[in-house]
Amino acid sequence: MFVLPYRDDNPTKKFPLFNWFLIALNVWVFFAYQFARDSSQQEAYFSTFGFIPHTFFGQVSNFSFEKSIWEWTTIFTSMFSHGGVLHLLGNMLFLYLFGDNVEDAMGRSRYLLFFLCCGTTAALTQGVSSPSSNIPMVGASGAVSGVIGSYLLVYPRANIRVFYWFFIFVGTINLPAFLLLGFWVIEQFLALPESMKGAGGVAIAAHLGGFGFGILMTPVFKKRGVPLFQKGLTRSFARKSRRFRRK
Repeated sequence: MFVLPYRDDNPTKKFPLFNWFLIALNVWVFFAYQFARDSSQQEAYFSTFGFIPHTFFGQVSNFSFEKSIWEWTTIFTSMFSHGGVLHLLGNMLFLYLFGDNVEDAMGRSRYLLFFLCCGTTAALTQGVSSPSSNIPMVGASGAVSGVIGSYLLVYPRANIRVFYWFFIFVGTINLPAFLLLGFWVIEQFLALPESMKGAGGVAIAAHLGGFGFGILMTPVFKKRGVPLFQKGLTRSFARKSRRFRRK
């Protein structure tokens, strides 16, 4: 079964300026600095701008001010770099879907700080889970996971419009955020043991670290008058479907 969320029923009070800025920055970095590189150049880029746990924690035993500054900088450069077009598009789709409402709930400057803190926590969580790893970590997934956590806490009953394709059945359906995103969270926990064994792939620990920060810190970052656990505005499980017949 193929499932693709593409919009929600949550209007925003203000234009999500910083969310669009984050999307634009991620897209710009990828196409300006990564897209045209060959495999060896990509590897050099990831080694320079990716977050590498072994070198990050290595600064403790071989401390120098310049090296320490750069290692902390890689947390942010890695946050705006991606491993490929699909990696970029997947992260930006989720940021587009959920980031605008989280920015609305927090305000622009708090949202930007929240996003960066989620990404930082995600990188450090991945680093602590595999401190000897020399594999560069890149992607906004950890920060976006924090945004998902925040959205789930503030708008759990908002409806997400989802496109589905199940054998001969194709259509769209409204799914409540707690169901769609809750399933995503379960997937992360199920994938964690296997990801800890691998020498690469998806940084699941980073996803869970960012998500955990988002859940815990949303009450601190949100505006005072914004309630948690808000109701949805449309009916859940409303759908439009089409069945294809063979000729």
